[in-house]
Amino acid sequence: MPKDATLDRHLARIQRVIDHIADHLDDPIDLDRLAAVACFSPYHFHRAYRYLLGETVADTVRRLRLHRAAGTLLEAETAMATVARRAGYGSTAAFSRAFAGAYGRPPGAYRNTRRSFPFAPTEGDTIMPDVTCRTLAPIRVAAVRHTGPYLEIGRSFDTLVAWARARQLLGQATRSLGLYHDDPGAVAAADLRADACLEVPEGIAAEDGVAILTVAGGPYAVLRHTGPYAELERSYAWLYRTWLPTSGAEPAEAPIFEEYLNDPRTTPAAELVTDIHLPIRSMPEG
Repeated sequence: MPKDATLDRHLARIQRVIDHIADHLDDPIDLDRLAAVACFSPYHFHRAYRYLLGETVADTVRRLRLHRAAGTLLEAETAMATVARRAGYGSTAAFSRAFAGAYGRPPGAYRNTRRSFPFAPTEGDTIMPDVTCRTLAPIRVAAVRHTGPYLEIGRSFDTLVAWARARQLLGQATRSLGLYHDDPGAVAAADLRADACLEVPEGIAAEDGVAILTVAGGPYAVLRHTGPYAELERSYAWLYRTWLPTSGAEPAEAPIFEEYLNDPRTTPAAELVTDIHLPIRSMPEG
């Protein structure tokens, strides 16, 4: 069998595991079961997964469950014991320690930061940083399409990372972007469209499930967000509600995108840095 076909088959087996984990976050994670999903020997499955994803299965499950818990704390009144149990913890105390380690504060305090749209500022809020206007060159990316709630785009990034790592395309300079096509306030969550993207050099071609796109160059208004991805909506609200109406800028006919400046697999959620790029028609005056 040709080398590329063998690699594609290998990645398809890992993809089945990524999908299975995302679809069964409430179920116990059984490595033997995942090995069977991937059609791998249990003796080798975990190494194959870890070397392609850059984290263990347990790391993936923990990260996804805490990410889901953060969204639940900001969006719903679910009892803390229920949130803890869905995140895989037998007690709220254990959940609180794990959550605080990743998100910089215990879940109760995190829930208390919640705002209803448009996130009116309250005492203790920090001032939003200034927007920086930049002119960007076009960015050539490999992309995996995600359809559904934006907070679940991690599955597409896991697929893309495995694809890129297998082709030795990941490096310190690799840029990671999320391209978002719809407004979650106007489009049903199940129908939202986004692309998980990694910058790639010329010569890399599209493959089954992985497209090659060009993120448009030109002027952008860039707002830096520091903190969990679940809190990005606050920065979007400030950008559109406060900055845009007073900036003199007009949005361009291109989707907004996020650039992720550190790795959620190795960085506590409270320390994640995301640059939100709003395409504009021209640089504002002044």
